Amino acid sequence: MSATLDVAAIKAEFPLLQREVNDHPIVYLDSGATSQKPQSVLDAMDRYYAEINANIHRGAYLIAERATTAVEKSRVALARFLGAPSAEEVVFTKNATEAINLVAHSWGRTNLVEGDVILLTALEHHANIVPWQQLATERGLDIRWIPVDGDGRLDLADLDVLLDDVKLLAVTAASNVTGTLPPVRHLADAAHAVGATVLVDASQWVPHLPTDVTAWDADFVAVTGHKMCGPTGIGALWGRLELLDAMPPFLGGGSMIQNVTFEGFTPADVPARFEAGTQPIAEIVGWDAAIDFLEGLGMEAVAAHERDLTAYALRTLTERFGDDLFIHGPSTVEERGGTLSLAYRNIHPHDLSQVLDQHGVCVRAGHHCAKPLMKVLGVNATARASLYLYNDEADVDALADAMADAGDFFAL
Repeated sequence: MSATLDVAAIKAEFPLLQREVNDHPIVYLDSGATSQKPQSVLDAMDRYYAEINANIHRGAYLIAERATTAVEKSRVALARFLGAPSAEEVVFTKNATEAINLVAHSWGRTNLVEGDVILLTALEHHANIVPWQQLATERGLDIRWIPVDGDGRLDLADLDVLLDDVKLLAVTAASNVTGTLPPVRHLADAAHAVGATVLVDASQWVPHLPTDVTAWDADFVAVTGHKMCGPTGIGALWGRLELLDAMPPFLGGGSMIQNVTFEGFTPADVPARFEAGTQPIAEIVGWDAAIDFLEGLGMEAVAAHERDLTAYALRTLTERFGDDLFIHGPSTVEERGGTLSLAYRNIHPHDLSQVLDQHGVCVRAGHHCAKPLMKVLGVNATARASLYLYNDEADVDALADAMADAGDFFAL
């Protein structure tokens, strides 16, 4: 049992986790794809619609003012949660993917020219690959890759050579496949030493570990709400204010202007410059409630719980299945999060996940939007179990029991 979190009490706050699936209590092990939502988040969104549903930054009437206050309160909360120096540096987007695209289109098109080099890692999600490939094709840029070693760690032996003439380093803070935790500050320091800008995809980090964007010394950080107990449809970009101030708008329309004439327009100040149109207000309000929920637990306690649970899962699965099971990524919890990509015997990941579902165990099967990494790992897909704050040792045991049954089924 966790010494840091009361998991039973936490689980009781999540309505979906009270359900049964296929006549079994649901064991949700797919938080790497999206987390479940506590009742407080659902209630906050309902209250917005029932009590203060109005557009923001426009109306002078009471409920419009309260809606605006609620949105800006969420911006302040997220800045605090990320360790950002100012809420002005937090731009709401619909997800981390849009946040990265914002940087590619606005900062990238302004600062990168033909022949410039972008450095990525083989661990990246497609969201931190495809926008740069699109920009590279458009502008004639070169893309280099930091390789991955056999244990799922970044191979930094040739980092100095790879960084030569690099203008942008884009790196994940935590792999959604191997759970690997790259040394972000070390990479940022090396990149800044050659004058490069640093973007961190923190989608898989922020829900699980204390975050301090200044400690990373990053220039941009992309995050998403739905993996940290918040709603879908809301994410954010944190960026250094001096960089954001120098960037042109990403989308044009209402709310992102100071003035519009027949001849042209003047953009608004940051962050409004990047928040064109009506925002997902209820989702922003729900995200604020999710941040309150996480801060109430304490991210140090969340991290400690997940570290202990990951160690239990690695030990339990390895001891139970031995050489029949391969878990991708580092073997020590100090170097990884609770994302476990599994190769079990010769059972196809999709077949394995379907049998597990019959036991109420929810895992993800596929390439996890990381096809380049799949190629490096030598597989087309994995079955991925991803742990979170509402999981406990009983959930790991249920996974192991269901896997054993799958092994028996496919042995017939």
